[in-house]
Amino acid sequence: MITRKEFLKKSAWLAAGSALPLLGANGLLAASSPSGITILYTNDTHARLDPFPENAVEFAGLGGIARRASMVNKIRSQEKNVLLLDAGDVFQGTPWFDVYGGKVDLELMTKMDYDAMAIGNHEFDRGPEGFAEAAQKAGFPILASNYQVKDTPMNAFVQRLLVKEFNGFRVGIFGLGIQLDGVVPRDLYGDVRYRDPVAWARGMSNSLRRYHHCDYVICLSHLGYRYNDERIDDLKLAGQVGGIDLIIGGHTHTFLDNPVSVTNPDGKQTLITQMGHGGVRLGRIDLNLSERNSPFGVSSRFYTVGKEI
Repeated sequence: MITRKEFLKKSAWLAAGSALPLLGANGLLAASSPSGITILYTNDTHARLDPFPENAVEFAGLGGIARRASMVNKIRSQEKNVLLLDAGDVFQGTPWFDVYGGKVDLELMTKMDYDAMAIGNHEFDRGPEGFAEAAQKAGFPILASNYQVKDTPMNAFVQRLLVKEFNGFRVGIFGLGIQLDGVVPRDLYGDVRYRDPVAWARGMSNSLRRYHHCDYVICLSHLGYRYNDERIDDLKLAGQVGGIDLIIGGHTHTFLDNPVSVTNPDGKQTLITQMGHGGVRLGRIDLNLSERNSPFGVSSRFYTVGKEI
């Protein structure tokens, strides 16, 4: 493994883009309406900064943050309004985390101009102190509305919500984290308190709609896509909470080729999506704001990072 300094130096071109090819499910990169918003997203990248080895049993040669950055920069060169989001578990999985504890990941995500990320359970792998140390490298909001982090080192780095505005169209984003007890060792989450994600999702959706006047609401969820028991998951959340347009999920490493639609309590559709793990996919959802009944003329696709589909 090269050193952090060498890796960052070689990756300095990330902010400027590169000429690597960008191919989607049909082998083409199609531009969306100039009146639209493009949402790009990842989840559970697990410190996979380099591509998977060529001899890997699964995803051989795929992924790599440099290739992902190239795709993002290419899309930004073609689309005016782009959001880049992550649904958590940036930490843990390769020697990059073992040595640098997430600092390099967050530093490179900052260079890529991520707009926000959720907190995953592996963000606690070095405790609140380790999270706070790495989070100093994050030049973007880290969201978790249902974690009480007051009086912990995480407090200075965690927000409940974020609002982004595009030509008067307001997008609200909030984060939800998984139940820590039984998933994260008690000594690693310390005084961080988990709170009911359904109640907090209702509160965040209501706040973003009524008080922040948001036209579109995104939940960055690290709850998991589906469980065959009483545990809250993205499907249950969508069915119980109104006002959420899109749930970008994580934790269960679920590869969804297309978003799943669930009727929420408002009688409207909430879309749920997730891009597996390891950074082998970059998800994309386009909102055509001139078609507000579809809803918002939504179209979706994903890109396999490092290989034509």
